[in-house]
Amino acid sequence: MNSLKTVNKTDLYLELKKNFGFNSFKGRQEEIILNLLEEKDSMVIMPTGGGKSMCYQLPALISSGTAIVISPLIALMKNQVDLLRGFSKSDNIAHVLNSSLSKTETETVKSDLYSKKTKLLYVAPESLIKDSIIDLLKKIEISFYAIDEAHCISEWGHDFRPEYRKLRQIFEKIKIAPIIALTATATPKVRNDIKKNLKIENAKLFIDSFNRNNLFYEIKPKVEPAKQIIKFIKEREGQSGIVYCLSRKKVEQIAEILIVNGIKALPYHAGLESKVRMQNQDAFLMEECDVIVATIAFGMGIDKPDIRFVVHHDIPKSLEGYYQETGRAGRDGGKGDCLTLYDYKDIEKLEKFLQSKPISEQELGKLMIMETIAFSETSLCRRKYLLHYFGENFDENKCNDMCDNCKSPKPKIDGKRFIVDLLECIQACNESFKSKEIAKIMVGESNSLINQYKDIVSKISGIGKEKSVQFWHSILRQIYVKGLINKEIESYGTIKLTQLGKDFIDNPVSFEITEDHDYNKLSSQAINTVQKGESLDKNLFFLLKDLRKKEAIRISLPPSIIFSEPSLIEMSNMYPITIEEISNISGVGSGKATKYGIPFIKLIEEYVKENNIERPNEMIVKSVANKGNNKIHIIQSLDKKLNLEDIARGIGLENSELIDEIESIVESGTKLNLNHIISDFINEEDLEEIIDFFKESENFSFDEAREEFEEDEFSDDEIRLLRIEFISSVGN
Repeated sequence: MNSLKTVNKTDLYLELKKNFGFNSFKGRQEEIILNLLEEKDSMVIMPTGGGKSMCYQLPALISSGTAIVISPLIALMKNQVDLLRGFSKSDNIAHVLNSSLSKTETETVKSDLYSKKTKLLYVAPESLIKDSIIDLLKKIEISFYAIDEAHCISEWGHDFRPEYRKLRQIFEKIKIAPIIALTATATPKVRNDIKKNLKIENAKLFIDSFNRNNLFYEIKPKVEPAKQIIKFIKEREGQSGIVYCLSRKKVEQIAEILIVNGIKALPYHAGLESKVRMQNQDAFLMEECDVIVATIAFGMGIDKPDIRFVVHHDIPKSLEGYYQETGRAGRDGGKGDCLTLYDYKDIEKLEKFLQSKPISEQELGKLMIMETIAFSETSLCRRKYLLHYFGENFDENKCNDMCDNCKSPKPKIDGKRFIVDLLECIQACNESFKSKEIAKIMVGESNSLINQYKDIVSKISGIGKEKSVQFWHSILRQIYVKGLINKEIESYGTIKLTQLGKDFIDNPVSFEITEDHDYNKLSSQAINTVQKGESLDKNLFFLLKDLRKKEAIRISLPPSIIFSEPSLIEMSNMYPITIEEISNISGVGSGKATKYGIPFIKLIEEYVKENNIERPNEMIVKSVANKGNNKIHIIQSLDKKLNLEDIARGIGLENSELIDEIESIVESGTKLNLNHIISDFINEEDLEEIIDFFKESENFSFDEAREEFEEDEFSDDEIRLLRIEFISSVGN
């Protein structure tokens, strides 16, 4: 029996208006729906926000039987079912069937299916493989199968799920019906894999442009990320946004620091109780909070069109993931800002995660990570690079400065000579290497793989040694986007010349190139500036220094025990005018702020008024207690009078590392109980002598004390502890 309904275009528009209230279709929705109603298989590649769900929801509502929608996330299914029920007079129009339902709820679903009231049944692939579900579906009329997030089928995709590979076998067990596979992200290789696995090789392919022209793409070096994110969000006050982090722990930390800095934020990750997750998701959808801080578990199918920004605290694992996650911004057509913070250390963490996986998965994972690095470091138009990855050509002149590289382009040079050398190197090496090895060969470096091909490599090795490995990586990326080379995915990224590349060797033409960003270097420079920075307001710095000297004389302490010089530098740059603000200055903390801060904030406040200074309020960031460190454990252990060895062993540190932690705690203004440790190696008389020495010392440094006291008198660790005890008991 034919379960689908043949309709003409006029009727289709009437059904659209009746069921969803729309007067017209979006993009290629009409073509896709008509193809499905003609009982033909479809493969739909449509960007997030393009209206994929309409492509199977409307055909399901106007056909006899029930459409089976396979979807990977309960949150996604619930969201769509709620939406459909909102358009319908009856709740039985759509159901979710999974293990979270009670026995009564499951019976209701079955009853509605048998009575043909349910037009869409949402099932997770993990549920679909159960015999009880298969037996149930054999008894009902099925209009078609819709596979949402179909990229999960492909092991070449960014979110491969083994259960998705079994879908075709399950459909054959139930009954054959038309299939529509839908995804927002699929490279040409992934598309072919999906069609082959589902046995729909003849399916009509519908591809919308991947270009989201309303999204601004930006990548910055990661330096003090919490501060960067707070500044970014406060510039968009009241707007909805998502901050993605790789780990649950980081999600909790960033959510907490946003909250204490006056941002309405909530966490979302798989480790939270299901009830809390749903509450937080609903709060975001209902605009009770502005920002969700989440792992990638959040966002799939979330129907919130006015998300104005997406921030990646950590670099994503793949470009497909990046595209999907950034695609959650600006679904209403309004501008969406996409900021990614980049640090090569994050890449190393991602590679570490792969180590426990099978070799083939490791290789594929590394290939995806390399593509993400290439996208991050490229100086090309980010939109052009991203769309090229998905097999779409794009003219960078149409970017309209909607990426950081087009907005602030780097100078270009003619790279014809370099490109010819590079292409000839690839050719001379029999197209046997990945980009990493090619770049090494160009500068004359080697690794174990290159050494295996010594005979062919020796003739070409070092022909580009006047340039760096990074430079050759940059050229490889640029000629890849221009189509002169290709990466063989099956061999995990081996570089091959295209016909265009071969023609370029025979007939080279002018070719503009730019050198890529070295974010590792930029991060180091930025961190260096933060850590070893100079005062931007020299007048204020010297006034603060004079005040510190007067206060030191008044209370008979070395000036540096009140506030260190780096703290004064930061004060002269940040202009803190409250106890709360000065306590957030590096090396101050609430203890020192309360004890010594009042004259300093008074001086700064007067200075700001007299000189009409606009304070950089985005830099005044409140900190939260770091639950991940050992501070509380150390304080409690010292209060219990445990010795250093026992405390260090309890938290897996060496003694010297424990002393570093103790020093950091005390220098932030916290008083510690160290009497039982100090009394073990020094008597009261000698301790008084040490205290007098520290009071009179010029710089109050370890080096001064080490010079003053013999090594057979005190060890390095003991001198450090005595200095710490002095700060704790006298300074704090």
